[in-house]
Amino acid sequence: MRAPAVRSTTQADEARAVNTIVLAFAADPVARWSWPEAHQYLSYMPDLTRAFGGRAFLHGCAHCTEDYAGAALWLPPGVHPDEEGLAAIIERSVSEDRRADLFAVFEQMAKYHPDEPHWYLPLIGVDPAHQGRGCGAALLAHALAECDRAKVPAYLESTSPRNISLYRRHGFVDLGTIQVGSSPPLVPMVRRSR
Repeated sequence: MRAPAVRSTTQADEARAVNTIVLAFAADPVARWSWPEAHQYLSYMPDLTRAFGGRAFLHGCAHCTEDYAGAALWLPPGVHPDEEGLAAIIERSVSEDRRADLFAVFEQMAKYHPDEPHWYLPLIGVDPAHQGRGCGAALLAHALAECDRAKVPAYLESTSPRNISLYRRHGFVDLGTIQVGSSPPLVPMVRRSR
């Protein structure tokens, strides 16, 4: 089977790439813990996607596969999520009984980031109708080749246990587990350049 083609996206592609991410995370343990009702999830996940990974579009580091079956939002060294935007979304949308735990999860995530310059993958996802066809692997390989050329590590947090094996196959190693209060566990992972 031929690997899906991957290309960089632009701000003109943003809506389609964000929609792919939203579909991909519809059953994600952390996303659905944050917004257990479908209405909540569909109302707020697009905004969270833009705040968490949207700067990838500004830096040419957002990628998609053919027909937007998969999308990945990478932040290059020195570029960070919109923390004020994330905080505002969490404040207005996550129930009070989970809000403090979610803020604490984000604080723990920040502690695992490598100290040296690194590429950060806040969001990668494949439309459930296209999963199992190599889109996620192609998206990872595309960006990791750039990490290797630049000799810079890559970092991510896996919010779903079923994705950990994919990341390990691409050279990521577990750094620990993040779990606060009633939150599902997240696994921070790093990949050294090759």
